[in-house]
Amino acid sequence: MIKTALSIFLLLISYGSFAQVKPRSYVTHHIDAPLTIDGKAEEEVWEAAPFSESFIDIEGVKIPKYDTRVKMLWDDENLYFYAELKEPHIWATLKQRDTVIFYNNDFEIFIDPDGDTHNYYEFEMNALNTVWDLLLVKPYRESAPVVDSWDIQGLQTAVSINGTLNDPTDTDKSWSVEIAMPWEVLKEASGSNDVPADSFWRINFSRVNWDHDLDGSTYSRKKDASGKFLPEYNWVWSPQGVINMHEPEHWGYVYFSTKPVSEEVAFTIPQDEQIRWKLYEFYRAQKAYFSENKTWATSLDALKAETFQLENKTITPVLENHTYGWSITVESPFSDAVYRIQEDGKYSKLN
Repeated sequence: MIKTALSIFLLLISYGSFAQVKPRSYVTHHIDAPLTIDGKAEEEVWEAAPFSESFIDIEGVKIPKYDTRVKMLWDDENLYFYAELKEPHIWATLKQRDTVIFYNNDFEIFIDPDGDTHNYYEFEMNALNTVWDLLLVKPYRESAPVVDSWDIQGLQTAVSINGTLNDPTDTDKSWSVEIAMPWEVLKEASGSNDVPADSFWRINFSRVNWDHDLDGSTYSRKKDASGKFLPEYNWVWSPQGVINMHEPEHWGYVYFSTKPVSEEVAFTIPQDEQIRWKLYEFYRAQKAYFSENKTWATSLDALKAETFQLENKTITPVLENHTYGWSITVESPFSDAVYRIQEDGKYSKLN
């Protein structure tokens, strides 16, 4: 039996926001020579590369108390990242690779090459230059392995401290990270053997920041009177709308221009991407319906999804139910493409 509209509303919130807020985008430029990874980004091409917008709270509302911005470049061998993190108390304690780095203040990168929300990469590092890299077969909302043993072979990372690390006697200014990830590894989940020249990938960046305690000169995460850790701050480049980085459909768009950084390149998110955003609304509606009724909806009417409007065009989705779940397909009014989403959230282009 279907419960009240308020109940469904609350369930939809639990599975993510109702409507996709337009993600941010960034144009990264091709360079001809490799960069020196020292955490400082002092090369002329880094100086010329634009910074992203400042990070915002993960839900897209609050302005973080410390500023964070990123830059990107690429060549034929590597994808490069540079991030500057303002911070008056720079500290880190974790030194073992592939430990849970976000228990320290950290910088994080999430990469979904083909944008299907499956088989994506997560990378984290702290101010000690300790890294954690892993491959997620599916987001945590679906049952699937997390491949913690997956490593970015050939990874290069460096940290530069504008202040002093783990010294509470002074006030620091910032720390910066510089990263080179080889294309040979990143292409593994892209569905292509080619670098994404003049096309885009879905990428997002996150910064986890904790209030801290001091035991003498030793930093740690701050606890309340009961001994429980205070919640962390989650600051991101492209807002998620929910406190969960593992909803890849909300990540930003990074366009890989073959033009040099000296040439300004405009990138507009393709119109067809609006279909992706809408299909993920239907996916979350199906999840909420299943939670209420212990079965998938068999009609679009039950999901309030018989038709929808995009740029004054009326679009009629098609729902198919299968023994293992369901799929919803949409023909694009902007191209000849057909797109599908299925019960585990995998998104695909059918032609």
